[in-house]
Amino acid sequence: MSNSKNVAVDSDGMIAPPENKMGVMPINKLLLSMALPMVISMVIQAFYNVVDSLYVAGISETQNEFTAISLAFAAQNFMISVATGTGVGINALLSKSLGEKNQTEANKIAANGVFLALCSYVVFLILGLTCMETYMSWMTSDPEVIKFGVEYLSICYIFSFGIFGEIVMERLMISTGRTQLAMVTQAVGAVMNIILDPIFIFSLNLGIKGAAIATVLGQIVAFFVAIWLNARFNKDIHLSFRGFIPNGKIIGRIYAIGVPSIVMASIGSVMNVLFNSILNTFAAPVGKYAQNAFGAYFKLQSFIFMPIFGLNNGIVPIVAYNYGAQKKKRMLGAAKLGTLYAVGYMLIGLVLFQTIPETLVGIFLTNPESVAVALPCVRIISLSFIFAGFCIIIGSVFQALGKSIFSMFVSITRQLVVLIPVAFLLSFAGNVDLVWWAFPIAEVASVIISAVFFVVVYKIIISKIPE
Repeated sequence: MSNSKNVAVDSDGMIAPPENKMGVMPINKLLLSMALPMVISMVIQAFYNVVDSLYVAGISETQNEFTAISLAFAAQNFMISVATGTGVGINALLSKSLGEKNQTEANKIAANGVFLALCSYVVFLILGLTCMETYMSWMTSDPEVIKFGVEYLSICYIFSFGIFGEIVMERLMISTGRTQLAMVTQAVGAVMNIILDPIFIFSLNLGIKGAAIATVLGQIVAFFVAIWLNARFNKDIHLSFRGFIPNGKIIGRIYAIGVPSIVMASIGSVMNVLFNSILNTFAAPVGKYAQNAFGAYFKLQSFIFMPIFGLNNGIVPIVAYNYGAQKKKRMLGAAKLGTLYAVGYMLIGLVLFQTIPETLVGIFLTNPESVAVALPCVRIISLSFIFAGFCIIIGSVFQALGKSIFSMFVSITRQLVVLIPVAFLLSFAGNVDLVWWAFPIAEVASVIISAVFFVVVYKIIISKIPE
């Protein structure tokens, strides 16, 4: 093999694999082959979220369990944000190294990424043992809701090694273009969860604890499936821990991309906490109805946003790989097509949320008062879909080019600088329907800032790549 003209060898003498499909396949075909498996897996995840919440909503007539998992969403999302944000850093660096034919560096990035997943789990294990009651007390004063929330979150945090392991292993597959394998991993976890939910919640009469147990078992099974798939099929990465020593430089580079992504995703959790606190200021029982409406919206919007995040997961390695390979036309082609697909799908979501909101919110809410609050909530917030698709895809380009700081700034501005202050000011009018308008207002600001940053990135990075 050493005499073959088709074999590439990096500076350390490591043989690199042949040209990856991300550097040669036609862009539209490549994007679809990369993104569709991730979109499908995200739809499965969204379906699981809805089914999981549907089971919990049916535990009791008071729907306090549903209120609890709605308020627990921010804490659960924070944990997932740390896992996926770290994965974004691993993903971008790995794909870039493979594009540069630097096999040794790619292997080191993979090993250090797994190490970071283990460190993250230890942190969340400690949080799960110590901080759950404090968190729930910030969100509500209802003792039963607090109790249910603590039961659910404690299990999810203490056994979170499954989600951290699953996500990092999926990112290793996504980084090399094997999104179909990542889809299998996520599908296995979600289907396992859906099957176990009714067994643990109702058959074993564990209630909300059963929902948490089903969730973590699904994640753990998916983790072990992902380990096997990487070992069996992901030949572009040679993962070994023999003589492993954490590499501070590589970890720093992973987090240089990953931390902004973590912050960006975690800001959604902060926003969720603050927004629920604003809703809680409305006189009872309107505040609780509004929180349930907001929780139902977030479950429903996952069917719209999760597929776009799947598209985002497919675009990042394509842009990063071709950035490493200095293929400008392919980078821009992926970004343009991704934007068109995202905006088109978001428009479909907008139409659904505007035309059949009663059907959608009725999946979770049975109380007529909660439904009455939820209808304007769904209709008004969904107006932001018009702009969100563009912002998500442009953010993925920033991440792929190592400029996650721009994505982070956009997210901070949208959710904390604009959305929360506007919602707070609108709440003084005493009409909860006005508070929902903070979302489309914030999304308009996000579009403007994203466009400005893309112009900057084009000038300082993309324009300097030879045609």
